[in-house]
Amino acid sequence: MDDTKTRIILAAMKAVRQYGLEGVRVQNVSELAGISPGALYRYFESKDQLIVACFTYVDKQAAAIFDHLKFDPRAMLTDPVGAVKGLWQPYFRFWVAHPDETIFYHRFRDSTWFPKYDKLRIVDYFDSFMGMVRAFKTSFPKLDQINQDLLWIHVLTSTVMYAKYVVEGTLPNNQETEDTVFQLLATGLSCYLMPPEPRKRA
Repeated sequence: MDDTKTRIILAAMKAVRQYGLEGVRVQNVSELAGISPGALYRYFESKDQLIVACFTYVDKQAAAIFDHLKFDPRAMLTDPVGAVKGLWQPYFRFWVAHPDETIFYHRFRDSTWFPKYDKLRIVDYFDSFMGMVRAFKTSFPKLDQINQDLLWIHVLTSTVMYAKYVVEGTLPNNQETEDTVFQLLATGLSCYLMPPEPRKRA
């Protein structure tokens, strides 16, 4: 991505953190990016287009975390909760380490923009994550007993929500917070992370 375009996107997320999604103005973004409003409009036709570009930018960054994780499906059978934690932990830590992105992402998902955008978005950049989900479902068929969209939306959006509490200072940024958040999320999953029962011989 063009350096100026990236600078504008990062400035927009910082501006949203300061002024809110509705309150932010192109002027705010251009000042933070160090360019004129006219130069900004050469990259983005409108504030709406810029906001959507910000969400896509962060969404792809978050998805890329799973592209770089070492994932051994065999580990799921010996320590399923540990395997989940190995995937979840880098995701949570990404959000905690990127305060502007976290606040922006959370606000956008809760905004009137998101439902319209969500219907049109293509999320093939989450292929690595979806491959891991399929591996879990193969090893733990009980996962099919619950609504998959609801399950993963719950895990991913709850993770961002707790990270938001950390970057806002509501929760301390320490190991105890991380462990507690994971325990809260994993408690609902643990009863489904059971290998299939062996078939009885006739």
